[in-house]
Amino acid sequence: MVEITKDTIIGDILDVAPQTAPIFLSIGMHCLGCPSSRGETVEEACMVHGIDVDKLLALVNEEANKAAE
Repeated sequence: MVEITKDTIIGDILDVAPQTAPIFLSIGMHCLGCPSSRGETVEEACMVHGIDVDKLLALVNEEANKAAE
């Protein structure tokens, strides 16, 4: 089971659960491949994009763990 927290680096999420990319794209995080997003935490990205970190984490964790079920 994958556990993604507010301190998880977005690049790490995409490495272990690439199927979560559309979630990030749908909320306006279009620079997933840029160097800064690869080193940015979920919390940092949410602050920049004005997104509720807890809601995003719920969506990302659900999607990341679908394949593991």
